[in-house]
Amino acid sequence: MLKLELLQSFIAVCETGNVSKAAEQVCRSQSAISLQIKKLEASVGQTLLERNHAGVTVTPAGSTLLEYAYKLVQLNQDALDDLNGAPESTRIRLGVPTDYVNHYLDSCLLEFIREFTDIDLVLETDVSGNLLKKIDNGDLDVAVATHWREPDNGELLFTRRFQWVSAKNSKVLQLEHLPVVLYPENCPIRVQVFANQSLAHKPLRVLMSSPSPQALCMAVENDLAVAPIAEFRINDKMQVLDANEHGLPELPEFNESIYVNPASQCHAQEQLIHLLMSSKQSLCH
Repeated sequence: MLKLELLQSFIAVCETGNVSKAAEQVCRSQSAISLQIKKLEASVGQTLLERNHAGVTVTPAGSTLLEYAYKLVQLNQDALDDLNGAPESTRIRLGVPTDYVNHYLDSCLLEFIREFTDIDLVLETDVSGNLLKKIDNGDLDVAVATHWREPDNGELLFTRRFQWVSAKNSKVLQLEHLPVVLYPENCPIRVQVFANQSLAHKPLRVLMSSPSPQALCMAVENDLAVAPIAEFRINDKMQVLDANEHGLPELPEFNESIYVNPASQCHAQEQLIHLLMSSKQSLCH
């Protein structure tokens, strides 16, 4: 019979590659760990570890046993959790636009993770257009997304303004075909740039596409291109451009809203939405 106590010590030695480190990990003496390994080897009739000056090396037989050891220890824990009525964690799949994920983590999501330790928050980042598709397909439970239309099946958090910007004293503005840097396909900001462009506007040449606002801002600051940037990201290295004066498409006001998958509503999800709504003052800046 393979005793769990011996298997746990064996796993510790295999993972650390050292008896002394394994002893610290399982809070036992080195001599006790060595004795347990000998007992385990006697039980299976195989050499499981090769000892050398650098530590230990797992033998082929040891590798085979290690696979079973992980499964047996986990099965033991699953049985204890089941018999003790350990509550299953609630899983919430949350989608947030890639360009705002740090903003949401700092403002409220880290607080939610710390407070609700029994909730498994799966955070997915993408452009807003793709997040809305994932809500419709049932691949997300909650999503924060940006769109120029008011949400039909969502709850408005706040509105964001985007401005065309260039580097101060920009030279790219003199080019016949204006280089622009934009968010990727299915981003509503990018969609509106091309939806509102007409023959009367200056021809645009997409120099780079990236989900990273830092990448777009750096391209602007280094006078590589112009870009539509959220107002709160505009810094003193940039200048705001008048769309009409520079022959650029007008940018509408964008709504940042919470969208919910109706098939996956639960109490924990309501708590998350409440936290997002209560944090909107800090999120909009």
